[in-house]
Amino acid sequence: MTGRDRAIVLWQAGVDAVGGYESVARALKENGGDRPDRILAVGKAAGSMTRAALDHYGHVPALVVTKDGHGEGLPDGVELIESSHPVPDARSLKGGRALVEAVEAMTTGARLLLLVSGGASALAEDLVEGKTLDDLAALNRRLLASGKDIGAINVERRRISRVKGGGLLSRFGGASVRVLAISDVPGDDLMVIGSGIGAPPETPAFEVTTEIVASNAIARAAAVAAAETEGLAVLCEEEALHDDYLAVAAYWGPRIRDMAPGVIVLGGEPTVVLPDEPGEGGRNQALALALAREIAGKTGITIVVGGTDGSDGPTNAAGGVVDGTTWEPRAAEFLTQCDSGSYLAEKGALLTTGPTGTNVMDLVIALKLPSQG
Repeated sequence: MTGRDRAIVLWQAGVDAVGGYESVARALKENGGDRPDRILAVGKAAGSMTRAALDHYGHVPALVVTKDGHGEGLPDGVELIESSHPVPDARSLKGGRALVEAVEAMTTGARLLLLVSGGASALAEDLVEGKTLDDLAALNRRLLASGKDIGAINVERRRISRVKGGGLLSRFGGASVRVLAISDVPGDDLMVIGSGIGAPPETPAFEVTTEIVASNAIARAAAVAAAETEGLAVLCEEEALHDDYLAVAAYWGPRIRDMAPGVIVLGGEPTVVLPDEPGEGGRNQALALALAREIAGKTGITIVVGGTDGSDGPTNAAGGVVDGTTWEPRAAEFLTQCDSGSYLAEKGALLTTGPTGTNVMDLVIALKLPSQG
């Protein structure tokens, strides 16, 4: 197995440990609780999370709002709304309205299971009075290009929403809500995941329990365990990607370039300030190419940079897989124009997995095999 293959295997081990199906199944096995009267799921991992819940409880009326192409494999009878990400469209308003109507329809004594994962901010929305879909799309485009972190972005999203920040569950008139969430944010704050679409109101009039069932920390730990099983030394494991991608590359690039044989595992979510007309790619492809520049000419090192959901920005790739041969001087222009995806595609250096059924931010694996220089 090549270094590239082994690095991808370690990255995949991290992703597999936080799969939407596996995470919800594990949580329900440990504590099944009362059978819900309704299941609502929203986010990129909503489909896989719902399948696990239905396998555990049997038939329960369920509504899933998820990204295009992420709703495959659901059993008959599940209501599915596939929506747009990262920029919302009219289907996002349809998804938000469907969630609101489902919550409002639940009567006294009803039990709700709410499954939430990253991506929900764009996928489902119910706007405050006076705001339009054009306002929503423009806001998301501006925020995505701003370089702000996800916490600051979601504060602005909540200001024009009637479902985020506890707004959705403020409409619940039943007896109990159980929220199972997959975290794609630093600190695993339910008010930030999906802009707080799964957060309870400040003073709920019903019983509510919340649980984070998957996170970046769990993914990193699984990648570490996989490396140790292979007899590889783990040199570093850290949530250290929360900065501009160029700053991340400038800090970690030299450390990876000079690393001893072994593995470095990093998690988090870098930011990118986009030009007016960006090219092809997302933050992971940009970081992969920036790290390729840092290790240019170095033999024996492979770096995998990927979004754990299997997508990176508005592309079908999860990220990139680079080594000391990836960077050429002409790549600098691609990096400047945020067109890293086009360059990596030319070099056969894209990481393409398809939807993974989860979303816990991004994962970086840097591997130097003991037998290499």
